[in-house]
Amino acid sequence: MAKPLFQGAITDVHGIRVGQAQDERALTGVTVVLCGGEGAVVGADSRGAATGTREMILTRSEAMIEKANAVVLTGGSAYGLDSAGGVMRFLEEAGIGYEADSYCVPIVPAAVLFDLMVGDGRVRPDAAMGYEACKNAMKTVQQGAYGAGTGATIGKFVPGAQPVFGGTGTASITLPDGVTVGAVACVNACGDVYHPHTGKVLACGRLSDGKPVTSEGLLFGTAPAAEHLKISQSGNTTLVVVATDAIITKPQANRIATCAHDGLARAIRPVHTQMDGDTVFALATGRVNTDVNMIQLCAAAAEVTARAIANAAYLGGKR
Repeated sequence: MAKPLFQGAITDVHGIRVGQAQDERALTGVTVVLCGGEGAVVGADSRGAATGTREMILTRSEAMIEKANAVVLTGGSAYGLDSAGGVMRFLEEAGIGYEADSYCVPIVPAAVLFDLMVGDGRVRPDAAMGYEACKNAMKTVQQGAYGAGTGATIGKFVPGAQPVFGGTGTASITLPDGVTVGAVACVNACGDVYHPHTGKVLACGRLSDGKPVTSEGLLFGTAPAAEHLKISQSGNTTLVVVATDAIITKPQANRIATCAHDGLARAIRPVHTQMDGDTVFALATGRVNTDVNMIQLCAAAAEVTARAIANAAYLGGKR
């Protein structure tokens, strides 16, 4: 099995586990980030123009709810949001959630990517698959054709080009003060994926003869065909969860989610298009008590996001 380009995993963050489930024939799946019994301070930022989400409003800094118990990344487009119900059931059975009178209400934001055109679009992640993903949760993250990245593809901007497979990837960094920042990404991008350090193309569409073709030739060529640029390519979106074990506030978590989008921009071109629903969630488990340097945390969030995306593209293409 191929090794990832970058080391580490989001589960290196204290209190974080990841569970995944997929239908390998239908090519769709679910990736669940579990935050432990105490939950994690949550923030989020969507930059794509074609998002599909659940409970995003509660991630805002002014919202009453401060913590999430899990975050769901799922295939199946809007249908896949059903998987969050299974995650809620799993957490409720464990007594994990927001205490509302005599009820336990798990807080589970979710976001979707569009993979209906790959595999069998009649099969979508549902509550049973979300529950199964939680049962599979562990401290090891399977990368490549797993979870929400199972039916992911990359390189759909150039008309006539055949996209290549994307996937799920993860990476982490431990800072000198002991704080860990990690990310998991499910990459189903309209654009192409590049190595964030070398600029090498890791994944892009291919012509009928197998020759790779990047989006930049069409975008910045001497005379791109105007009618080609108007063609809408459906079936996209990159989803990311960034986590840290630092103690931060909810506005700071939202700032981290915003800055993590810099990692998308470094690894994917073009990114945040009208055909993508690019969304980043940020979680903070608050397990490491140290002075927080927000500039350093935000820079690390962008870096691990770019690394996770690179791993997803590289390993997803090895299937």
